[in-house]
Amino acid sequence: MMKPTFSIIAPIFNEIDSIPELYKRISEVMNSTNDPWELVMIDDGSTDGSTDAIRQLGANDQRVRPVIFARNFGHQIAVTAGLDYARGDAVVIIDADLQDPPEVILDMIAKWREGFEVVYAVRSEREGETWFKEFTASLFYRLIYRITDVDIPLDTGDFRLLDRKVVDVMGQMRERHRFLRGMSVWVGFKQTGVEYKRAARFAGETKYPFRKMIKFATDAITSFSYFPLQMAMYLGFISAGISILVIPVVIAMRLAGSQAFFGQASTLIAVLFLGGVQLISLGILGEYVGRLYDEAKARPLYIVSEAPDQE
Repeated sequence: MMKPTFSIIAPIFNEIDSIPELYKRISEVMNSTNDPWELVMIDDGSTDGSTDAIRQLGANDQRVRPVIFARNFGHQIAVTAGLDYARGDAVVIIDADLQDPPEVILDMIAKWREGFEVVYAVRSEREGETWFKEFTASLFYRLIYRITDVDIPLDTGDFRLLDRKVVDVMGQMRERHRFLRGMSVWVGFKQTGVEYKRAARFAGETKYPFRKMIKFATDAITSFSYFPLQMAMYLGFISAGISILVIPVVIAMRLAGSQAFFGQASTLIAVLFLGGVQLISLGILGEYVGRLYDEAKARPLYIVSEAPDQE
């Protein structure tokens, strides 16, 4: 088989109803380029029959390359495996739910041919999402933009095109708590964006409930910012400053015979406040220490039960 010019990476987790349409639309889009291409489909421990559907596509079309995980490792790890197995000169990351329209890939390719090495898709509109999801997503992107050490473009996801040299650099970054959209910005190179209208899910339910969104946000912040640690320090200074200011006030009021600070209520409030600050600080420190512990174990990022050759 001829070496592909383009590789499309699609992580799959229980997307049995979307897989045929995903394959159909990607095939139509990529065939229109008249360049050789491949579709790397990573099964992330699916239990709804997606695994067999991916295998069947691979058997019917040699351009489809199934990578089957031994268990569920998570979306960001699945995309990482796709990057590892992709062979194209340019690699496109797309979700299987078809919220990111495959037709936008042509706009990305046009920018890549102009010389850009990272082309990210910017969501100008969102269909089929609740106001809460839109609000939290907007808040997340703006928070990340302000407190992280890299200028991550607003309203962008993992839907993007990466030049081969970018993929090779990112392949050297093997941290376990991954935030790929931040990593692709951190590496540098010539970058630009294309706007698109994000569609509603083609089928099924979101694989990113609120709990996973919180974990994802935590990984993003701790991967690219020391702000939480700095915030813990600021809380310590603030509590110490309040204490320094209050001590002379309490002494003066006690000498004046005031009853305001007699009894256990004021002591209890002070203890609870300081205890809260300490526990918050320990929790933040624990998040960073836990990530160091995970890195120190040096386990593989993922385990595959079956996959094509990486050459």
